[in-house]
Amino acid sequence: MDLPANPKAWPVTATDRSIELITAAAQAAADRLAHDIIAYDVSDVLSITDAFLLASAPNDRQVKSIVDEIEERLLKELGAKPVRREGDRDARWILLDYIDIVVHVQHSEERVFYALERLWKDCPEIELPEDAKLTKGKAEEHAKLREAAGDEDLDGDLF
Repeated sequence: MDLPANPKAWPVTATDRSIELITAAAQAAADRLAHDIIAYDVSDVLSITDAFLLASAPNDRQVKSIVDEIEERLLKELGAKPVRREGDRDARWILLDYIDIVVHVQHSEERVFYALERLWKDCPEIELPEDAKLTKGKAEEHAKLREAAGDEDLDGDLF
């Protein structure tokens, strides 16, 4: 089989279970108003997991809320419980490791600084629910609104 020159067009090889988990996690993140949700099939380049889900939020409380919703939804709907949860103390970057998938929810500043998309840009993207797709560009939109409001976040807290 000849693969397309662009790796993003390569077929997704993650398991059906991984896709199911990613889809549910992405919808949960979108329901909690996460920004810029994207998922990558990393199964061909990593042996430790099939897929990564990346999402961000403009403040620590929202990062935690998104993670809590993902964890609750995956447990309730799919019986999946993370084997590891890291980053709770600061809530700037929380990682949920489900073995089949790894979920990264980052504060918007960490998302820009660490730029995980650059690391996985050559991996195929996993199709996400429409609500998750609509989050693309939300971080930039939020930053512009914040700038227009004079360096206050949309909750009214000073930076």
